[in-house]
Amino acid sequence: MPYYVAVVEEAGPETAVGIWFPDLPGCFSAGDDVDEALGNAGDAVRLYAEELAKDGRALPRPRTFSELRKDPAVVADLQENLVALVAAPLAAHAAE
Repeated sequence: MPYYVAVVEEAGPETAVGIWFPDLPGCFSAGDDVDEALGNAGDAVRLYAEELAKDGRALPRPRTFSELRKDPAVVADLQENLVALVAAPLAAHAAE
């Protein structure tokens, strides 16, 4: 099963925790705390996959953490924030 690297950004106790995915432009999740944001992350990826499917497109191949660490556009975010792995939806995986 493929997994997407998620960047977890905490801005402070008065701000929601945000999650975004370097391999899924425009896909994000949030919550009042890290646990809630991570709990919502799988739904965000599933909804993103559904929208792509409506346009006849599939989820892009997730890059490995090692591949992402070589990407200058995200390396600082990976170093400064918590990261997590979020499973790709089974339907999207079966279509690959």
